[in-house]
Amino acid sequence: MKRIGLIGGMTWESTLEYYRIINERIKTRLGGFHSGRILMDSLDFDEIEKCQSRGDWEGSGRILADSGERLEKAGAELLVICTNTMHKVADAVASRVRIPLLHIVDVTAERILEAGLRTVGLLGTRFTMEQDFYKGRLRDRFGLEALVPDDEGRGVVDGVIYNELTFGIISPESRRRYVGTIEGLAARGAEGVILGCTEIPLLVRQEDVRIPVFDTTRIHAEAAVEASLRDE
Repeated sequence: MKRIGLIGGMTWESTLEYYRIINERIKTRLGGFHSGRILMDSLDFDEIEKCQSRGDWEGSGRILADSGERLEKAGAELLVICTNTMHKVADAVASRVRIPLLHIVDVTAERILEAGLRTVGLLGTRFTMEQDFYKGRLRDRFGLEALVPDDEGRGVVDGVIYNELTFGIISPESRRRYVGTIEGLAARGAEGVILGCTEIPLLVRQEDVRIPVFDTTRIHAEAAVEASLRDE
């Protein structure tokens, strides 16, 4: 199997899930005592969050690209950025390495198309919901329409991510508010919903809502396994 390089720590709460899912999937696929061949570079999220807050995407791109280079030099054969928001700088990372970068939007879009859907809700940080790097890629490459909550709803979703989920706080009240937001998107025509922040699946599960949920953490981690085992 190919060695998977994880750019993690954004946050470590969800990076744990990547490690767990990859190893569980490898065990399911290969059986026996198999586990994933994984290299991880876990970044300090405080540094990344400060770049986000001041709009320094060039700076955060350099940090992640440096990480990708370290992983490649250490022997990684494919690269995974363990976060949705920081795929805003995915091109900066990809330009600095020779190994393939597995893009979270692409593998999520493929799963949505397999389900036969065309219009989906999108929850994530304000950066993910409001900027075009995510919605635009869904639209331009895959013909998918992404609906986001209104401004108040986006504030709720973003606030829970940065004030609760990044600290491992799982609140039933926040789950209720997220479910209400998803129901609002469904009423506007969303056939499914993308959990477009890798911490959101810690809060919302498929059983909580009536429309299909696309857990980007699981989708991305499972796609990394498939890429690792391809041609093996």
